[in-house]
Amino acid sequence: MIGVVEGVAVIGAIILIGYVCARLGAFGEETANALTRVAFYVATPAILFRILAHADLRIILSDYMLVAAVSAAAAAVLYLVLSLAFFRRGAGETAIGAASVVFLNSNNMGLPVAMFVLDDPQAIAAVLVLQPIAFTPVLMAVLDGTSGRPLSLGRIVTQPLRNPVVAASATGVAISLSGIRLPDVVEVPLDLLADAAIPVVLLAFGVSLRGRRVLEPGSDRLPIVVATVIKAIIMPLVAWVVAGPLLGLDPAIVFATVVIAALPTGQVVYTYAERFGKGVVHARDVVLLTTVVAVPVLFLAAALLHPS
Repeated sequence: MIGVVEGVAVIGAIILIGYVCARLGAFGEETANALTRVAFYVATPAILFRILAHADLRIILSDYMLVAAVSAAAAAVLYLVLSLAFFRRGAGETAIGAASVVFLNSNNMGLPVAMFVLDDPQAIAAVLVLQPIAFTPVLMAVLDGTSGRPLSLGRIVTQPLRNPVVAASATGVAISLSGIRLPDVVEVPLDLLADAAIPVVLLAFGVSLRGRRVLEPGSDRLPIVVATVIKAIIMPLVAWVVAGPLLGLDPAIVFATVVIAALPTGQVVYTYAERFGKGVVHARDVVLLTTVVAVPVLFLAAALLHPS
């Protein structure tokens, strides 16, 4: 279980540094905003491009991809149904809520878990492809539509090209399919920017915690709790049902898909929420709560499903 411990420790350490710096007055709210913009426009696109440009895209047709897509869709639909029936929030807030049950912490926790717990990086690679190519364009279209700017057919069609996260992901896939190898003069600067993505996002998240409490009054506690339960408990259960009873996959794949589904909400959801000013508190609280809950869930999955 060293991968689980290491993944949580890395996340917690950088978040704590951001929080402590904010407490000491070194960082203010404007710092979190600036870090978020750096992550959204520069660092996150760079890391997604790097991952996808070097990915083996045959994983799109793998069992991992199928289970990840079905479990994510089930979680999103469940949240949307409950949100429309009981929460009655705006389109932007609802979109962030749905994203908080779909987007996994696939980079800074998923990668070490895949390597140390599953001994199979391809298990998380499926999610690394699925999230930016399938989920992010939908989320960006909804958030862009709630930004107050007039929409047109041309704007809707070209929206992915104008969003740095989606554009970088699509370009990375194109590079992978073409087999082109980028020259070092291009790849080295991109690698440097990509290496900054995870710490920048986590620092921004830590700074945002200054002076705030999880589930504080007026924070729409019910949607936050519901999203946490769906992401941390229901989504792994759906993954198990699909991979095990329904598809009858190999026990090692069943274990891997459940572990991946149990990963906490990715900090990128907070980045998107902060960038568009929608559901910021919801994203922050769900990221934190699912990170805490994911630890015992991952240990439980390992105890029950790890192939002997």
